[in-house]
Amino acid sequence: MPNANEDNPTALSQVQRRAVSELLRVSPVADDLARRFQDAGFRLALVGGSVRDALLGRLGNDLDFTTDARPEDVLKIVRPWAEAVWEVGIAFGTVGAQKDGYQIEVTTYRSEAYDRTSRKPEVSYGDSIEQDLVRRDFTVNAMAVALPEKEFIDPYGGLEDLAERVLRTPGTPEESFSDDPLRMMRAARFAAQLDFEVAPEVVAAMMGMAERLDIVSAERVRDELNKLVLSSCPRKGLTLLVDTGLADRVLPELPALRLESDEHHRHKDVYEHSLIVLEQAIDLEDEGPDLVLRLAALLHDIGKPRTRRFEPDGRVSFHHHEVVGAKMTKKRLTALKYSNEMIKDVSRLVELHLRFHGYGTGEWTDSAVRRYVRDAGPLLNRLHKLTRSDCTTRNKRKAGALSRAYDGLEQRIEQLQEQEELDAIRPDLDGNQIQEVLGVPPGPVVGQAYKFLLELRLENGPMGHDAAAAALQEWWAARA
Repeated sequence: MPNANEDNPTALSQVQRRAVSELLRVSPVADDLARRFQDAGFRLALVGGSVRDALLGRLGNDLDFTTDARPEDVLKIVRPWAEAVWEVGIAFGTVGAQKDGYQIEVTTYRSEAYDRTSRKPEVSYGDSIEQDLVRRDFTVNAMAVALPEKEFIDPYGGLEDLAERVLRTPGTPEESFSDDPLRMMRAARFAAQLDFEVAPEVVAAMMGMAERLDIVSAERVRDELNKLVLSSCPRKGLTLLVDTGLADRVLPELPALRLESDEHHRHKDVYEHSLIVLEQAIDLEDEGPDLVLRLAALLHDIGKPRTRRFEPDGRVSFHHHEVVGAKMTKKRLTALKYSNEMIKDVSRLVELHLRFHGYGTGEWTDSAVRRYVRDAGPLLNRLHKLTRSDCTTRNKRKAGALSRAYDGLEQRIEQLQEQEELDAIRPDLDGNQIQEVLGVPPGPVVGQAYKFLLELRLENGPMGHDAAAAALQEWWAARA
């Protein structure tokens, strides 16, 4: 590979060594495929994110290639060779394949652009790799390695930008973002994923063209937002979205958290608090990135701007902001086309995030513990993490007291779970038994009786059949 940054030969040589090592690892499958294209009279190159990740020493098993062969020719070459082939992206010139544990995508050189009102790109094929690379989002993704000869192709200075950890566009950012406005969100996402800085001219274009994002489908916006939130440093990307005005188009509830405060009505910076809660929730993840937990942490206080009140004593209150926030969360996630299950889980966590504080600092009763577990249901573990993350006070004594109080709650839950099946709390009598005790047919009264017995179970714990039946008969007699 040529030396593209002679001012820093040590750093460059390290990059080159990593790239060579990564390329050698994938060479058997990549070179084999390249020779098949070569034999058919076509060119093939590893491209984009695969080259970037190889240079960073983090190339995985997803390999992206580009070629001058048209999709129908790609299929003829790949089908006899691959273990599986799919054509989901063939309308955009992409053929997918699986071989020896690698997920492969081969895309024909192309040139595409949005018109001013379209949500979908118009695809046209190109004739050169340079033409293909200039249409890519950023210079660090506009590098290629021609195969099988391993010729490094970098017409737009991507290697230098990679060494400097900066995001620039191959052409002008205005042209790039006009072609595909979603690239503005990708800038924020890559900044978060790679911990790169975004060039000033790119930031300026994002600020000036933010409204252009409105033509992009909610599904594509959602997918980029997910990748950003699930990254190693989401704060960096989210801050860029807010500062450029993109968040106003995508997640307006986030910049709305930057509540103004004056010398008479001081209160915690809700925006900064929410970012800290997100980071603290990430620190508590034990099985990899958790999108439900991260979204709940980010959105847990979005009801505060609508519920803010200045009290006569100078305090600021946000009464019932968790209820309002849950409704706002549901509305926003619905607009972004999240699944019903995701919407339900994130909204529920937002609604429950203050439940722990509602019990004060006193001893938790058995019935309070049962209700807490019942209300959280399968989200209990996430609620534990969200509640703990929501403590951002700098007062060490207060933080320690809150932590010990929650430790106590978790211990109480464990103790009761050993005694009772808290995860599946049911009344002591089922619907059929209720009908038998009361001598009534199926109908609304059975549901009312079931609810009464459930409340009784939560309050008193297991009662047994006879005691529950006696209580039910007493309840029924009082209704007569």
